[in-house]
Amino acid sequence: MLKFHWQQALPSLVLATTVLMAQTPLLAAQPNARSANPCPEFLTQQDAPEPQSDQEWDLTLSPYTYHWHDNPEHRPVFLGALDHHVAGKRFCGLAAFRNSFGQPSAYLYIGQRWDGVLGQPNLFAKLSAGLIYGYKGKYQNKIPFNDYGVAPVIIPSLGYSFNRHDSAQIMVLGTAGVLFAYGHRF
Repeated sequence: MLKFHWQQALPSLVLATTVLMAQTPLLAAQPNARSANPCPEFLTQQDAPEPQSDQEWDLTLSPYTYHWHDNPEHRPVFLGALDHHVAGKRFCGLAAFRNSFGQPSAYLYIGQRWDGVLGQPNLFAKLSAGLIYGYKGKYQNKIPFNDYGVAPVIIPSLGYSFNRHDSAQIMVLGTAGVLFAYGHRF
């Protein structure tokens, strides 16, 4: 019986997603290109509102994570993520980070953004869901449903837009803690 090995397949999936995201501007420049969208088709349904731009991206950087519980094994977490907006408030993306135990990790995800939360025009909420890779070895059980270093996760966040391009976000990492991040839209 053939068994699927996430550990072997995930680097290829991450590479393919990165290549697709990098090719988006090239495909958009070609008049006969069918689609310049690197995200899954179900994110770009016909009834979804059009994005403000067909080339809207968010770069997210996080230099700090607060853990709910102290652990002498915790290391600083650094994160960089790139989101591509596809159908109005929907997005897909890839985050690369060093996890709480110093292991190189990645998060491949899709999500939705809601603006004007609680009637505040600058306040927004985001929800992303995807696969996280990198918690291996003795840290494999630090996240639920982790199989071969890959686990499904859902990450809610709350943010504040300072202007059209710059924002700050707090992402809730389940029972682990919260991640503080800066976002730049381009």
